[in-house]
Amino acid sequence: MRQKVLTYAAPIAVALAAVPFVLPPYQTILLSYGLIMAIAALGFNLLLGYTGLLSFGHSAYFGVGAYAAAFLVKYAGITSIEAFLLGGLIASALVSAIFGFICVRHTRIFFSILALALSQVLWSLALKLFWVTGGTDGLRVPTPTLLGGLVQTTGDKLVFLSRTYYYLVLVVFGISVAVMWLIVHSPFGKALQAIRDNETRAEFVGVEVRKYRWIAFLVSGVFTGLAGTLWVPLNGLTTPDVLYWPFSGEIVFLTVLGGFRTFSGPIVGAVAFNYLKSYAVGLTVYWQFLLGVVLVVLVLALPSGIVGTLSQLRGRLARSAWHEPA
Repeated sequence: MRQKVLTYAAPIAVALAAVPFVLPPYQTILLSYGLIMAIAALGFNLLLGYTGLLSFGHSAYFGVGAYAAAFLVKYAGITSIEAFLLGGLIASALVSAIFGFICVRHTRIFFSILALALSQVLWSLALKLFWVTGGTDGLRVPTPTLLGGLVQTTGDKLVFLSRTYYYLVLVVFGISVAVMWLIVHSPFGKALQAIRDNETRAEFVGVEVRKYRWIAFLVSGVFTGLAGTLWVPLNGLTTPDVLYWPFSGEIVFLTVLGGFRTFSGPIVGAVAFNYLKSYAVGLTVYWQFLLGVVLVVLVLALPSGIVGTLSQLRGRLARSAWHEPA
C-alpha cells in the first residue's frame, strides 16, 4: 500500500516543485491558492467523507486562522510567517474545540444548521466590532518574513509570492497530506468510518462516538484554520467575507466536486474549483451565473466527483480487459 502511494506521490511532488520554473508567476500564485484550499478541503472531508457529518460552518475556522494572522500584524507588529502559523493553529484549535463540543451532540441536519449558526455568530462579530476587525474594510496583512526574518521580501513582491511563498505553501501542503493520510488510515480513522457507516454498531463495539466526533471536528477545524492562515498573506487582506456562509458553501462544493468518498478527491476538487472560479471571473461580469452553470453540469455528469468517477471508469476498463477473450 505504501509503495503504491509513493509511486503516485513522487512524480506529483516533482511536478509541483517544478511549477515556478515552467509557469508564469500568476499561474504559480493561482496554484498556491488551490493548494491552500486543498488543505481546507482535506480537513472538511475528515468530517464529511470519513465521519459522515456535513458542516455548513467551516468558514468560521478558515476565518479564525486568517484573522489570527491579521491581529498579530495589527496589534503586535509581528510579520513572521512562523508566528502566523502558530497563532492560526492555536486560535482555530480553541474555536473548533468549543464549537465542536456544542455541535457533536447532534447529527444530520441539526449538526449542519448548528455549525452554520455558530459560524454566523463569528461573522456578525467581525462585522460589528469594526474598531477591532476593521469591519467591511478588513485588515491588511503584508508579505511575511520567513525563518525569523532571515528571508524577507526584496524587490518584486510577485517574484517572492510565486517562488519563496509558493514553496512554503507546498511544504505545508505536503505535510498536511501526509498527516491526514496517517490519520484516516489509523485505528482512529477506521473508528470514524465505523461511526459513519453505523453509529449504533460502532457504539456497541466500544467506540466512544461523541468523543471521536469531537476529536475529528477539532482536527478538521485546525486543518481549515491552517489554510486560512496561509491564505491571508497571499491575499493581502482579510474581511468578514471569509466568515460568511457562502464561503462555507464553497468548501462544501469543492469537496463534493472532487469526490468526498476518496482521499484525493478534495485536493483535485479544490484545485479545479479554484481555476474554474478564476477563469470565470476573468471572462464575464456574470461570472457567478457562469460558474454556477458549469458546476451544476459537472455535478450532474460526475455524481461521484471527479476522482470517484475516474476510479469507476478505471474499474470498468479493468473488468472489460479481464473478460476479453485471448
